[in-house]
Amino acid sequence: MSEATRVEEEYLQTIYRLEKQKGIARTGDIANLLQVALGTVTNTVDRLKKQELIIHRPYRGVTLTLKGRRIALNIIRKHRVSERFLTDIVKMDWSDVHDAACRLEHAMTEDVINPLEEVLGNPKTCPHGNPIPTKNGKISEEESHPLIEMKEGTKSFILKVVNEEPNLLRYLQKIDVVPGKRVEVLKKAPFEGLLTIKIDGKKKALSRIIASRVWVKKAVD
Repeated sequence: MSEATRVEEEYLQTIYRLEKQKGIARTGDIANLLQVALGTVTNTVDRLKKQELIIHRPYRGVTLTLKGRRIALNIIRKHRVSERFLTDIVKMDWSDVHDAACRLEHAMTEDVINPLEEVLGNPKTCPHGNPIPTKNGKISEEESHPLIEMKEGTKSFILKVVNEEPNLLRYLQKIDVVPGKRVEVLKKAPFEGLLTIKIDGKKKALSRIIASRVWVKKAVD
């Protein structure tokens, strides 16, 4: 695989993630996430546009075409299966697998990824709770919302963590705020104050930024 192809895959994956979060990917946000200069983003975006992988509307942002979305979902599939392999088989901590999976995803071919999924038991999500696309380019998203949007007294189950920054994951693991846990919102302090929750019978305090990156589905009592 050429370096150019690898770079393009990283851009398409980043654009997909930004579309999911914000509805559109702005070049400044792409530059920030990939930690590259804005001029570099502009050049790569032009190249992707010529390949009909994206639609770029100046001053409005970038969206994926159907062709671009298929490629993005395929690389996301490889990334998330790689994360499962690193946690389930290699026994790496969930906070350390993102960067390693970024290196694996570009080299993983279909003749490797398909049997690897079977060995892993065909997992539906990555270790952080994010859904794994199918080999046919489909992705099933459960209805969920950021924890910060839950009202006081609401009980939910933690579904996923949408930011895979290692320090955040280590902190969430330390306080046991992880996918599958039942959580109740006790208090939302005003003026950008802390969110107080109860999990496993213990009270925890989360900043609003952290609570926006933990997504939950409402529990049915």
